[in-house]
Amino acid sequence: MNKVTSFLRSKNGAIAAAVVIAALGATALQAQVKQGKTRPAKTGQLMKGIVKPNCGDAKKLSDAGPANDDEWADLALKAALLNEVSYSLMDDGRCPDGTWADSTTKMLREGSANLMKAADAKDAAAAKTAMGSILKSCKSCHDAHKKDH
Repeated sequence: MNKVTSFLRSKNGAIAAAVVIAALGATALQAQVKQGKTRPAKTGQLMKGIVKPNCGDAKKLSDAGPANDDEWADLALKAALLNEVSYSLMDDGRCPDGTWADSTTKMLREGSANLMKAADAKDAAAAKTAMGSILKSCKSCHDAHKKDH
């Protein structure tokens, strides 16, 4: 039996191996999931193609206050798309941890639903508040998962 095998079979070796495995597992769980398990869309593609443009447009509209019915409808559309993508970001094994789950389900999903309600009611103050919740969602998740932010 070589020295490594002998060490791993010892009590201290088993403990050390368990700690290393746990640390590697925890690191993997904390990392952003790059792609779902069965769907081909990458997480980054969902972010770049759906979240970023709709969030940016919704922020501009809510900051300025939509000026007419078409802009209110556009704000509602942006909010609806953000709400729908919150389900995709939680589905198919994309959710690595509680921070992701809270950011996606509590802040993004609820914030976008509130933004839809505000747009339907043409309530500019409520739209700004809802948009703030959505932006907190992005920041919370990016602080934990995005390496180049």
